[in-house]
Amino acid sequence: MHQPPPLHLVDILGPVVSAIVFVVAMSMVREPARRNFNAIFLAGAAGVYLSGGLGPWELVFPAVVAPVAYLGLRSHRTIGLGWFLHAGWDVVHHFYGHPIWPWMPTSSFGCLIFDSAIAIWFVLGAPSVLALAVRTPAAPHAAAGAPPPLA
Repeated sequence: MHQPPPLHLVDILGPVVSAIVFVVAMSMVREPARRNFNAIFLAGAAGVYLSGGLGPWELVFPAVVAPVAYLGLRSHRTIGLGWFLHAGWDVVHHFYGHPIWPWMPTSSFGCLIFDSAIAIWFVLGAPSVLALAVRTPAAPHAAAGAPPPLA
């Protein structure tokens, strides 16, 4: 185990903001393209650590995530599971392997934050945050069939 670099506020805020941008951008993609694209994206992300300093063990993770990503073609929650698996692999690399970006020693920690945030969104069913933002609760008068109140 090597000594991980010290963390700063930007190492947390950057990935959180990036995850928010990711969720908003993915909310613009209609289903089923959103689900299918993200299953493929998860499969590709499984290989980002192939030269991450853990030798042959690096081949195990893509082999584990490949069937999860395939099942993700039918389920947002399965994609979320895959991102949580990736977050676990980020922890291993933060403490034992090389960072995902060689020029940024805390990048595996940032990937952990990002992956966990989007995993939560996928486990919740990957709802469009844009649709949630414009949805307004039904007014009581609408349910009763009464005309709207005057301003």
